[in-house]
Amino acid sequence: MLIYSLPLIGALIGWVTNYIAIKMLFHPRDEVRIFLIPIQGIFPKRQKDFARKLGQVVSEELLSVEDLTAHLKEKATSEEILSHIAMRLEDGLATRLPRAFPMLAMFMSGDRAEKIKRFLLEQIAGLNEELIDKLSSELEDELDVHRIVEEKVAAFSSDKLEEILFSIMRREFKFVEMVGAVLGFLIGVAQILLLSLPY
Repeated sequence: MLIYSLPLIGALIGWVTNYIAIKMLFHPRDEVRIFLIPIQGIFPKRQKDFARKLGQVVSEELLSVEDLTAHLKEKATSEEILSHIAMRLEDGLATRLPRAFPMLAMFMSGDRAEKIKRFLLEQIAGLNEELIDKLSSELEDELDVHRIVEEKVAAFSSDKLEEILFSIMRREFKFVEMVGAVLGFLIGVAQILLLSLPY
């Protein structure tokens, strides 16, 4: 009867082996020596390398400074922003100007107010583009996405890094454990078949 338990034993061994392998990605946190062999979790041991590589990938493939500044320029000169500025100008000319300068408001016809609004809107739009260009240039010179990501990840505690990676890859880790169990089970079945062959 013991022979027929081989698939279950194989499944258990496969699952435990992969479970331990996953845990050893993060543990032990600090290097320990077993029979003079240094052992440390892969991620704690290579956290700085991981941080540097992640910073490089983020800055080059996901979120470059050029992408940020291009989006900033596009947003700042969009119709939505200009419409909002025009609405505020119109409100200012219609309600705030008469309160601040009652005498001036007496000579402000609808046509004049519209001309002033268009003139101010053109000036503000030009100034807006100029300011955005200057800000974008400064961002490109000073903002180092690679360094920021690298420093943040390198500063994570080992617990925090494990928590983040598990939250991202929990299903994948469970899948690896199940693959170990399935392979162990199949190996157990193969052993039964081999042992059952007539000699």
